[in-house]
Amino acid sequence: MLNSRVRKPLFLALLIHPLLFSTRAVGQETKPPHWSYEGATDPSYWGNLDTAYAACSTGQLQSPIDIKDAKKSNLPRLRMNYNSVPLNIIDNGHSIQINYPAGSTLTVGNKTYTLKQFHFRHPAEEEINGKGFDLVAHLVHADAAGNLAVIAILFKKGAPNPLFDKLWKNIPAEKEKAVDVSSIAVDATQLIPAHTGYYTFQGSLTSPPCSEGVTWYVLEKQGTLSAEQLDAFAKLYPHNARPIQPANGREILKSK
Repeated sequence: MLNSRVRKPLFLALLIHPLLFSTRAVGQETKPPHWSYEGATDPSYWGNLDTAYAACSTGQLQSPIDIKDAKKSNLPRLRMNYNSVPLNIIDNGHSIQINYPAGSTLTVGNKTYTLKQFHFRHPAEEEINGKGFDLVAHLVHADAAGNLAVIAILFKKGAPNPLFDKLWKNIPAEKEKAVDVSSIAVDATQLIPAHTGYYTFQGSLTSPPCSEGVTWYVLEKQGTLSAEQLDAFAKLYPHNARPIQPANGREILKSK
């Protein structure tokens, strides 16, 4: 078994570079087992596809969840300091992902994380009191020790968000290959609604290997995107959301 020092960097590598990870012998350049959202490799089978994915079926703090019965608490505010950066975008076969260079941070109390990437799920994976949403953006952060924190921003149809047009127009034609578009600047701040009250709980990655130990911050208020912007993403990914997982009595807190 990996010790804690090894596990955290590996844990981060799985999330940031899933296509580079292999559960086979060291030295073999094979991809991890294929997984999907439908058919014989859909979420109900993830835990059986590879031993590295076991948490998908045996984990007790899996994500996403239906957020309900949250306890109001005096929580620190989310301090997001995101830079405008040149676009680096990839269609990784499971979502559209925007990679972020070092320098953009999330601070929560005395903890500081660096923004690594953000990606999208359709429909939104998280629910609030049984209510679903049209899309979610997951902003993935890591601290210096490799601990992960994800901000989830839920979106519903409404006014367009200019950032989506910029991203969708630059999706690479070839999957699994990141592309630099240096002439285009993106700023993750454009995804953030004006009110940043949030729910927080412990959970997992929402895709294989479903590793636990992820701190989730789901914003209470939603952003909007136009029907056309939603349709453009849905044409690429009609359904790339993991089903709701059992809360198993975990504590869910809500900022006041």
